[in-house]
Amino acid sequence: MPGICSSFSPSEEEIGAADLQDTNTNQRKPAGWKAMPFVLGNETFERLASFGLMANFMVYLQSEYHMNQVKTATLLNTWSAASNFAPVIGAYVSDAFIGKFWTIAFGSFSSLLGMIIMTLTALLPQLRPPPCTHEGQLHGQCVGHNKAQLGILIASLCWLSIGTGGIKPCSIPFSVDQFDLTTEEGRKGNNSFYNLYYTTQTIVLLITQTVVVYIQNDISWALGFGIPALCMLFAIVLFFVGTKVYIYIKPEGSVFAAVAQVFVAAYKKRQLNLPADEVDGQFYNPPFSRSLLPELHLTRQYSCLNKAALIVGDEVKQDGLCENPWRLCSVQQVEDVKCLINIIPIWLTSVLGFLAMNQQGTFTVAQALKMDLQFGPSIKIPAGSVGVITLIAIAIWLPFYDGVVVAALEKVTKQEGGIPLLQRIGIGNLFSILTMLVSGFIETERRLSALSHGGTDGIAPMTVMWLTPQLILIGFSEIFSIVGLIEFYNKQFPEHMRSIGNSLIYLTFSFASYASSTVISVVHDVSARHGSNWLSDDINTSKLDYFYFLIAGISSLNFLFFLFCARRYHYRSSVKLM
Repeated sequence: MPGICSSFSPSEEEIGAADLQDTNTNQRKPAGWKAMPFVLGNETFERLASFGLMANFMVYLQSEYHMNQVKTATLLNTWSAASNFAPVIGAYVSDAFIGKFWTIAFGSFSSLLGMIIMTLTALLPQLRPPPCTHEGQLHGQCVGHNKAQLGILIASLCWLSIGTGGIKPCSIPFSVDQFDLTTEEGRKGNNSFYNLYYTTQTIVLLITQTVVVYIQNDISWALGFGIPALCMLFAIVLFFVGTKVYIYIKPEGSVFAAVAQVFVAAYKKRQLNLPADEVDGQFYNPPFSRSLLPELHLTRQYSCLNKAALIVGDEVKQDGLCENPWRLCSVQQVEDVKCLINIIPIWLTSVLGFLAMNQQGTFTVAQALKMDLQFGPSIKIPAGSVGVITLIAIAIWLPFYDGVVVAALEKVTKQEGGIPLLQRIGIGNLFSILTMLVSGFIETERRLSALSHGGTDGIAPMTVMWLTPQLILIGFSEIFSIVGLIEFYNKQFPEHMRSIGNSLIYLTFSFASYASSTVISVVHDVSARHGSNWLSDDINTSKLDYFYFLIAGISSLNFLFFLFCARRYHYRSSVKLM
């Protein structure tokens, strides 16, 4: 029907199967699970390195580099943004030039170099500012870092971001290449791989926020950074050991050029009139190279783009190919671009929807540092490990949601997944708003307690477990928002563009981090000029609760925009259950 983006192209499994059958260079039989220790091991250790650094990095910057709260949060958000944008570039380089294997290999060496430099900053005193007492930190009397020390630190973060860009967008597709999707055993192994992938990610996060953070806080920063570096070295060795069992799929080119061609061709033919009746032969609709593709139909949505596929004169050669791809595009290309245009508004709302999540790795840790970290008579919880509560909430709720809630909803709605994807994402947005409201109320109580009953160190006589409600709520937000967006991009993107869709989730994190940095900087500057700094170095005299309420307000306005876009979105397809 008009207005619905109905672009049909082969699924990833079909494409992979066809590649395995048609590519002459791939004579070796896929090794399946035999290749997984090498590929998945590399990805697991890369996450151990990057997550292990991020989990407690705010504490490292404040305690060893004597950075204030705002500068630390800005640096972390900027680095997070760069790391989440890098996979988009990595996906392009892999698809268009060097392939997945060498992209992963280059990314692995980059991550190793970044971890080595970071370990050296903790190991060599001359690479960081001189030590400072806790009292000196409280009164701002510590000697700050110089430009060279900051430059070395940023160089480390840059290499880590490059490594992330090489590994994240390619590890899953490269793993899927190792399964023979033409067999039932290969397809079952492929489905099981995704479960194992997310299981290892949860395990890695738990390790980094407990064991690694404990080593960094209570034993040695150098050892806490050195262990992930050694893990990354082991991952590289493991990855190259498996070279004799891998299947290598040659790069087939990037989709970005095909998208640009549609806009260029439509612009060149902007003065032409579309025919009133769509007759065969008027639009360029060549047969697909693979018989798995069904026939496409040109829709009237964004009809100005249809001009890109309108045949004028002798634009088609005798062999059926077009003379100039920048003047004539196929119906497939045009419909793919329409799908991208439909998805963009939803993607834009997800950027601001992630603002609440960005605060959990920065200001939540700052809150924990000014609370009673004692758990029981002998256990002291590291401030950087409070995020474990979120992981536990996800680990408990996600299997229950998939196994119980979804099954019950499917019986009622008769729809695959129980509820539409955009409804699931919307629920996640509501949880993010609720998270910020609860965080604000808890911070109000924490600050009042610290000012009224706190000691000279400014620590409130409140257990850090008071942060549990906001950490659980943000876990629910991640389950509905992030998982929902991943599924949405994979189902609504044209199938052969799913690698771009998977990279888009990292791009969302990137822009959300930049947005968070901008909001923090603006709030800090504006509130300071009016005499009541909301984000001062001393969290007890700042107004962090006001900042949380502001984020809740921004998220609420964003949610209204999301509802506006979601009501006008047309799903490509939906599955009804009998």
